[in-house]
Amino acid sequence: MDDPAHVSSPEPGPRPGPGRSLTVDLGGDLHYVDFGGPAGRPALVLVHGLGGSHLNWDLVAPALARRYRVLAVDLPGFGLTAPGTRLTTVPENVRLLERFSDTVVGGPAVVVGNSMGGMIGILMADRSPQRVTGLVLVDPALPPVPALPRGEAAVLLHLLPGLGEYLTAARRRRIGPRATVVGMLRLCGVDPATVPTELLDRSVALVARRRDVAGVDRAFLTAARSLAWVLVRAGEYRAAMAAVRVPVLLLHGDRDLLVPVAAARAAAARNPAWTYRELAGVGHVPQLQVPEVFTTEVLGWLADHEPGTEGGRAGSPSAL
Repeated sequence: MDDPAHVSSPEPGPRPGPGRSLTVDLGGDLHYVDFGGPAGRPALVLVHGLGGSHLNWDLVAPALARRYRVLAVDLPGFGLTAPGTRLTTVPENVRLLERFSDTVVGGPAVVVGNSMGGMIGILMADRSPQRVTGLVLVDPALPPVPALPRGEAAVLLHLLPGLGEYLTAARRRRIGPRATVVGMLRLCGVDPATVPTELLDRSVALVARRRDVAGVDRAFLTAARSLAWVLVRAGEYRAAMAAVRVPVLLLHGDRDLLVPVAAARAAAARNPAWTYRELAGVGHVPQLQVPEVFTTEVLGWLADHEPGTEGGRAGSPSAL
């Protein structure tokens, strides 16, 4: 382990919802939720996307934890992890997830990543194949650079250093936490009315809590700029995908407005060893929009790729 002296401790204050809220010191506190799972079973590490948090997995993690050990992280600057002085670039988050795997998981894991989290999973599998036994890519950030949603061209201004931080903070103060959550859900293709009220309220409370955390706007924009840079360097990113030697499930909604389904189809065509499942009528976060479909697809794929099964025989490079 990178840091055998690490200590995990409960996050201060009550946390309604499933799982245990914990923190670990990895060069600064990192918050994660341990959803438990049967002893001796493979571990799943759930990684949210840009603007997301551990709450993105609350509707699916309990079902996954019936068969696997399940942990959901909050990357620095998101959820309950304050950015501190840490960089929040994609490469830094890859390195942080490697330390989390060594220190908290205690061994290799299946990385389940949504959007930016999928990108981080791909780059981690390429850089540290010994730490990754499988990838579940949930509407991952894929090249080419996604088109901006209609009416959102002004988002480009947010990518400019200094101006972006100012505009982001001003907008956050103007619209408030609930409108922020509702707007993000709609952008991701989720009807807010279909989200359980309890989860919606906790999401609003989390956004309100983050308003007074120093550096969150800088962290968000740093991550966004870094993600865009990885997509611009599409050749290197595609080479990393091609280098992945573990089993991969690519799940993608055909109504995704942020990462067009054409990008997922192209990635699946370039990587024929991957399993590709396209979800009809689904947007960018299927784990929130169609949680039952999500868990059925993921659990079915995992069962087919565990050691000892036809898709993942023990001792083979593809075994989980």
